[in-house]
Order: sequence, then C-alpha cells, then structure tokens
Amino acid sequence: MRVCIVVEGCYPYVVGGVSSWVHSLIKQFPKVDFCILTIVADRASRGKFVYELPENVSEVREIYVQDVDWVGHKKRKRRFRLNKKDSQALRSLILNEEINWRGVFEFFHDSHFSINDLLMGKDFLLMAQELYVKKYENVTFSDFLWSLRSMYLPLFLCLKTPMPKADLYHCVSTGYAGIVGSMAKMLNDSTLLLSEHGIYSREREEDIIKASWVQGVYKNIWIEYFKKMSTCTYEQANQVTALFEYARNLQVELGCPEEKTMVTPNGIDPKRFENIPGKQEEDNQFFNIGAVLRIAPIKDVKTLINAFYYAKQREPSLKLWIMGPWEEEDPYAKEVFSLVESLHPEDLVFTGRIDVTQYLGRMDATILSSISEGQPLTILEGFAAKCPAIATNVGNCEGLIYGEGDDQLGAAGIVTDTMSVAGLSEAMVKLAREPELAKHMGEIGYQRLMNKYQLSQMRETYHSLYRKMAELSGVPFTN
Repeated sequence: MRVCIVVEGCYPYVVGGVSSWVHSLIKQFPKVDFCILTIVADRASRGKFVYELPENVSEVREIYVQDVDWVGHKKRKRRFRLNKKDSQALRSLILNEEINWRGVFEFFHDSHFSINDLLMGKDFLLMAQELYVKKYENVTFSDFLWSLRSMYLPLFLCLKTPMPKADLYHCVSTGYAGIVGSMAKMLNDSTLLLSEHGIYSREREEDIIKASWVQGVYKNIWIEYFKKMSTCTYEQANQVTALFEYARNLQVELGCPEEKTMVTPNGIDPKRFENIPGKQEEDNQFFNIGAVLRIAPIKDVKTLINAFYYAKQREPSLKLWIMGPWEEEDPYAKEVFSLVESLHPEDLVFTGRIDVTQYLGRMDATILSSISEGQPLTILEGFAAKCPAIATNVGNCEGLIYGEGDDQLGAAGIVTDTMSVAGLSEAMVKLAREPELAKHMGEIGYQRLMNKYQLSQMRETYHSLYRKMAELSGVPFTN
C-alpha cells in the first residue's frame, strides 16, 4: 500500500505540533510506503528539512504557492481562450455556483497552459466581471480584479502540480492540502482520508477577520474562498477525523457529512519518559516551568514573557524555560527578544531546539500560551513526565487538563483565557506556592495520558483506518 501524506506549511520543515504527529505516524507503519506532498511558500524552502525522514518515505514532492510560471517561458499562442467545457467548470469555481470540481481538476491536469495567460486572459476577466456585477459593485473593479487574481494564483499553482500516484491520500488539513488531496483522489480513482488537527477554514476565517491587509468586502471574499475548498475536501473524503468532540461538531456544522466523522485523539509514547533525567541540584531552589514551543506569533510568547515578569515579582522561586527554536531574522522573534531586553526578567532561559526528554524531568509544570491549538502534544509530553499544565483555553486544552466525557479524574493543571497576562501570571504563582497541589495534578495528568492518549492507542486507530481505506481501494494492507 502506498500512502501520500499531504501537508501544508509544516512537515518536514518545522518541528513540533502537526509535524511531530506526521513523523510519528509514519514511523508507526514501517511496511507502508509513504510519499510526502508538502505545500510551502516558495523555492527558498526547497529541501530544507529539519527531520531525518524515516526509511519508508520513498519520495518528497514540494508544491510552491509562490512560484515562477514555468509554462510561460515556452512558446505559445498569443491569445489564450478556454473551450466551453473548461470555461463552465472554471466559472462554477469563481462564482461558487454548484462547483464542478471534477471539471476543474481535469482542466488543470490535462491542459498545457500558462497560469499567467489564464489569469490575464479574457475568460477570467469575464468571470470576474460577472461575479462583480452580482455581488460587489460597491468596490472599484480594477482593485477587485487584481485581488481575485492574487487570490487564485496559489490555488492554480497547486492544481497545476503533477500528483504522485498513491492508494490513499492522507491530508492533515483542508485548504490547499485538502484540495490537492481531493484532486489526486478523484483523478487517480483512489481514497482520501482527512485528519484535521485544527479546523482550517474556521482558523482562516478568524485570521482574516483580524487581519489589517484585507478590508471591507474583501474579507468576505477570502472567507468564502477557503470555505469552498474545505467543503470540497469534506465531500471527497472517505473518512474525516478530528482530535476531540467539539472539533468534530464544528466539522459537521461546516458541512461535513456526520457519518464520515470520527474522533481520533493524539497519542504519545510514555515509555520515552520513563527514565528521563530528574532535577539537578541547581533546580531545587526553583519552581521550574517549561514552555515547549516554537517562537512564533501563534504561540503568543510575548504574553507569556510579560506574565512571567509579573509572576516573578510576586513569587521569586519561579524560573521559566522557553524550549524551542526560532529564526534569527524572523520579525516576531526579534520582538520577543526586544521585550526581554526591556524587561530584564530574572531566571528566564531560552534553550533553543532541544530533546524534551532531557529537560521535562527537571520541570515542575509546563505552560502553553497559544492563541490557537488543536490537541497539543506538549501537554501530553508534560503529563508523561508527571508535570501539570498551565494552558490557554484553545483547542482541546480544557479537555486535556480538566477531562471530558466520563473522565472524572480531576484537574491536571489550570486553564486560563487567551492573551491574558493576569491569568497566566496567577496560575504560575498558584502552582509555585502550592507544590503539593502541582504534584497531585501531575499525577492526574499522567493517569489521563495512560487511559486515553497513548501512541499505541493512536496506532491501533489508524491501523484500522488504513485497512479500511485499503479495502476501498482494493489493495492489500499489511503492517
């Protein structure tokens, strides 16, 4: 069986989160031939992998959403026009009217044309004019047209990329990854499995609403753009998974047929943490809190640092470890270190990229200040080391920390509001001043992990799913 994992903006270029999940999943099935179809910004990322790929990954293909129009360099007719069939399919996409996805996919797969010629041609202009007259006559047409061109360019680049053949396409999000997987599944008469870690279209909607780069009706246009890609993926997928029940309900609310959905929690291997190094002599004077994260806006590291600064003034025993990588030239990373220079907080350590098993045994708690998450592996890894968790109320953090369903174990930490300096600060102080409570919470977290979130349980779930997909494709599955 050949499985093509389709990802966007993560594996194998970025550590943690979804990337860790993908890497772990591949390693669980050593007899399955995996290929990676990964969507990144441009060719500057080419081949810059931060993971050592498992031996059963036979191929990595990259798709660039910002790229040169290579076909445009070849000799072609001066004027580009669509035939009636292709025009109707593309029109259904642009106007979002009963989209003929098969027609769209076949057009991009079978035709040899320049995307530049398509976007700058008469056919696209007429479709844009029709959409403009129907819905958007209150804005300047030239601005509207160029916005539409810039919007569809990355999608068209994705659709023009040759698809590797596989028995199963396994997408870890909707959006561009979902559309690419849907196209490959349809054209190769294969199967499609969607495993959402966050609800992509809802996350993009939230981003667009907050964004300053898009204003007025253009926010609605972009939101609709991502929604129709998600709808396509939900329609084409043979099975759709979510990490927790609330996320599954959101998928159904966004149009995914309920009978396709199921909950498949994350899992980690607790054995990795059985004999990890414990506290060093220098640690005994501190209450160590570990934040395992990549320094990026979505992790809201600046709020975390501010919270620690105020907590440290109230409770001198606190020490914060920020454990994860950053890009030296990244603007957000520069803002983080500028904040540190201005506050000069004592006992704040940046470790860079680390092996968490070498550090978590020294921690008394973990902390997560993100503004968006799915079901964070860092909380589960902390539980494996019997560390309670402080986390913002995003994704399934509340379910992991307080339990859900028939789980009556109790609190394994403290949940706070997002972007709350006061909430995070108060939680740090509370656990530091009540070490016995923190220890008890850590034991609860460990028990919760062992009951529901072990890697062996996740592997069993995906073994069943892969077998089911193999049967639908008519191919053998052994592992």
